[in-house]
Amino acid sequence: MCRGLASFPSSCLEKAKGMRVKISHLAERHEWTHKYRASEKVLPDLEALLSNKVGLQAFQWFLRSEFSEENLEFWLACEDYRRSEESQLGTKAQCIYSRFINSEALQEVNLDSETRESLARVTEDPRADAFDEAQQSIYSLMAKDSFPRFLRSAHCQGVLKTL
Repeated sequence: MCRGLASFPSSCLEKAKGMRVKISHLAERHEWTHKYRASEKVLPDLEALLSNKVGLQAFQWFLRSEFSEENLEFWLACEDYRRSEESQLGTKAQCIYSRFINSEALQEVNLDSETRESLARVTEDPRADAFDEAQQSIYSLMAKDSFPRFLRSAHCQGVLKTL
């Protein structure tokens, strides 16, 4: 009779969870593809991709597969920071600095030394626009580097074939 999920080895359960995640990504890709086919757009630009939930998830998935998601994660953290209450800016600035800017950060982003130096003082006087220059720099880097790779990727090409 039915023995329940507890009788399955944990490795099988983990594989099932992984398959569920992949299936949900396929469903999201279909939704993203359908939206762009309906509007007669072949490809979105980076701005449109980042403002579209499904497109953003597809881009995140691609970047994770390349182990290069730190730029997008930084950009998203800056978006969140800019929309935060003033009382939260100090804490969030410190978090962003330690996670992405600090030279020992695990997800260090590629910023020029001048920008990096100006951000070293951001936690002392956090302002809503404190990360704007760095965020724009990372956006430009994504637009020139990772976004074109995403468009040429098998992941994106698979989505485009269904158009």
